Amino acid sequence: MTLRRLVLWRHGETDHNASRRMQGQLDSVLTALGEAQARRAAPLLAAMRPDLLLSSDLGRATATMAPLAECTGLLVRTDERLRETHLGQWQGLTHDDVDERWPGARQAWRLDAGWSPPGGENRLQVAARAGAVVAELDATDATDVIVCTHGGLIASLVASLLALPVDNWPALGGIANCCWVVLERPEPSAPDLDATADVPSGPGVTGWRLRSYNAGPHP
Repeated sequence: MTLRRLVLWRHGETDHNASRRMQGQLDSVLTALGEAQARRAAPLLAAMRPDLLLSSDLGRATATMAPLAECTGLLVRTDERLRETHLGQWQGLTHDDVDERWPGARQAWRLDAGWSPPGGENRLQVAARAGAVVAELDATDATDVIVCTHGGLIASLVASLLALPVDNWPALGGIANCCWVVLERPEPSAPDLDATADVPSGPGVTGWRLRSYNAGPHP
């Protein structure tokens, strides 16, 4: 295991976010606000001195990552396994459209990590494909990685890496546009003096601790 810090960064605001549409894996674009959010966040994230930048291959994520690549001088790798949850028949619909056609379904989706929209994925499936990316990173020389991806994937992956009971996955709140989560592993030789302030990982998992959640350049 080489990774010491993993930062999961949600993309900036998109046209679908602004119109309350379900994006899923549709390739929506950043709004002017989303572009400004990315520029504001980039120097803060660059100060973390990442040695690798990785992004979902969807345009809203790669566009968000562009200012950070410029700040750090690092190339950006993309991986389709970091795409947002596939929302099946919900993709492109507004929240009101979904509530009208499938009454109560969005609430069921929020409260049950194993529930999937018609024709879509559940959070367990999303965490499994994203977790495979983290496992591969762990086999490289990278130690500090920033990943630009999507809110649903971030919440699912964090819950999985912390080995939270599946029934508790919905307790993790949403990630605001252009905000991030920081997961760290303590140095093997260093005492973790502030461990009581962290959420510990479960037995047999890879030692991840949650350092911050939904952090960012909030107005």
